[in-house]
Amino acid sequence: MATLNDNQQPAVDNLASQRRHLAHHALGTDIDLTLLGSDRSDYLTQACTLIDQYEDRLTVNRSHSEVMAINQAAGQHPVQVSAATYSLVKRAVQLSQQHFGFNALIGPLVKLWRIGFSNAHVPSDAEIQDRLRLVDPQQVVCHDADFSVFLKVAGMELDLGGIAKGYIADRIQDYWEAFGQRAGMINLGGNLLMYGDSPLHADGQWRVGIQNPLTPRGNAIASVQIGPCSAVTSGIYERHLEFNGKSYHHILDSKTGYPRQNDLESVTIFSKASIDGEIETTRLFFAGGPLPDWGKDRPDLYGAIFVNKQRQLKIVGLPVERVTILDDNFSIQ
Repeated sequence: MATLNDNQQPAVDNLASQRRHLAHHALGTDIDLTLLGSDRSDYLTQACTLIDQYEDRLTVNRSHSEVMAINQAAGQHPVQVSAATYSLVKRAVQLSQQHFGFNALIGPLVKLWRIGFSNAHVPSDAEIQDRLRLVDPQQVVCHDADFSVFLKVAGMELDLGGIAKGYIADRIQDYWEAFGQRAGMINLGGNLLMYGDSPLHADGQWRVGIQNPLTPRGNAIASVQIGPCSAVTSGIYERHLEFNGKSYHHILDSKTGYPRQNDLESVTIFSKASIDGEIETTRLFFAGGPLPDWGKDRPDLYGAIFVNKQRQLKIVGLPVERVTILDDNFSIQ
């Protein structure tokens, strides 16, 4: 008869088909983590600890964090932060300086509109113009020698909400890979990352739903059959403000100070890294549709699905036969 020493775990019946799941609340959203074929649950609890640690460093919804320390010192002095926070801030600032829609300095405008909060309101044009002077990414100094960040103008604020969840999802995958985990799903409030080949289907492919932009989260209009990837969506349906018969969504344009207006309801990016999905959903949402040659020189960008206000899906980079319509009110363009 075989015996176990103190370091061995007892055998788990049908281990390959075992599903371990953990729900968590952080980053202002509901989080679901799932491991498939794992013999231990502490890889899930440790992933939640990792999420909490990053939130402690990066949040702007509390008075104390590394990012808040940068904001509170705006116009006064540089602030030294940890290497992880510095690398993410520097990348966010560099992306913002490309002016394609993403702007990590959008904080003052977000706090002015407050869309998604009980005190949301439509600000005056004068208030918006006053805030626009505080969202210039050229007024940020990142100093590599000491990991310090300086916002030159008092009142400026970093807000990494448009990139942090993707970054954190990638770090969870790194952690699971480091411990040899076979497959799993990371759902950070709609930011999805499918890790490894899916043991749920004989073809090893995952099935990813495209959210119905007209209904609450959880209702899919289409299903995409795809390998390991991240799926990130930017849409106008998640948070909006109704005022005087007009709807204002939460995706603010730092050039005008108002919500970005175009024909899109949402855009979903399928990519290798979740942080790239965050970046590219913003790029393509602000572009209002597919860009010429988008993804042609980026094998890590697998494809995109656009949903317009006429309830049509535009598929870019993905085989059309891998997309199945689930709602007859929508069609493939």
